[in-house]
Amino acid sequence: MQNNIEEDKTVAVLSYITLIGWIVALVMHNGDNNTRLGAFHIRQSLGIMILGFGIMIVAIIFAFIPILGILVNLVLYLSLLGAWIYGLVMAIQGEQKPIPFVGEPIQKILEGVAK
Repeated sequence: MQNNIEEDKTVAVLSYITLIGWIVALVMHNGDNNTRLGAFHIRQSLGIMILGFGIMIVAIIFAFIPILGILVNLVLYLSLLGAWIYGLVMAIQGEQKPIPFVGEPIQKILEGVAK
């Protein structure tokens, strides 16, 4: 039983380690490690990646505004970093706590990913 919990955590943690880690976690999850913890964190990390892509687009737009652009980009990227760290810590602890503000919508929107 303890080994299975550690494997679940491995899938959850791997999902936060780059896009390649996410793909490996998804493959592992679809294999023998089909667990709720793994599915939850695979969806959360995919949501963070999608948010990161959206923030990148917003950052490009705001880059042309001298001071406001820098401040907006700083806040957005630090928020994204905080969300990633929070998700990673929850995966390491083996908990299914959603990322504040965006975690619940991410779970609902991406419910078809990693069932």
